[in-house]
Amino acid sequence: MSINNIFQFLVPKDKKFFPLFEQATQNLVLLAEKMHEAVNTPKEDRDEFLMEIERIESVIEGIAHQTNLELSRNFITPFDREDIYALMSAIDNVADYMYGAGNRMRLYQVENITKSIRKLTEINLEACQLIQVAVADLKDMKNLKGITDCSQRIYKLESKSDNVFERAVADIFEKEKDPLNVIKYKEVLSALETATDKCKGVANVLESIAVKHS
Repeated sequence: MSINNIFQFLVPKDKKFFPLFEQATQNLVLLAEKMHEAVNTPKEDRDEFLMEIERIESVIEGIAHQTNLELSRNFITPFDREDIYALMSAIDNVADYMYGAGNRMRLYQVENITKSIRKLTEINLEACQLIQVAVADLKDMKNLKGITDCSQRIYKLESKSDNVFERAVADIFEKEKDPLNVIKYKEVLSALETATDKCKGVANVLESIAVKHS
């Protein structure tokens, strides 16, 4: 057997990690869609979406746990073990904070959804869709530029999210007279803005992987 054939034999034909990444990003986009729908639906119908968000977040958490189990069982991985762990953890973090925003809406009984909340859910949805595209490009490592381009677009969305959050908080302090409402809205806005920060964290991991394989 030639040396090239030996190397070809050793290249992992991954049947474990990429399917898990695909499941995680599909569910992440679904969660972001449900969040965006929740803030654009009448109050009486919102709880149904928020409960679905909780279910999806639990699914993503389970996928992250399964990924860690596979890392402990498999010696050969499609790329660095620490990068696999970092990527799945970063995806899970996005889901955690979007779920956190929805949970605050439900627990604090936030009735009137502001334009800023809707805008932040829209930004998060776009960022999660870009994450799904970029993670799919990891499978054969042939479209590294696509991964970088998606990451750069996520960075711009994160900056946009910061601006929306800062203006929204300033408006709350200026216009809202009830201190309890100030706390409620700031908590929801903060969780949504942090979710976008976590999307940036996913982009950082993706770019690091792309650089290593360029």
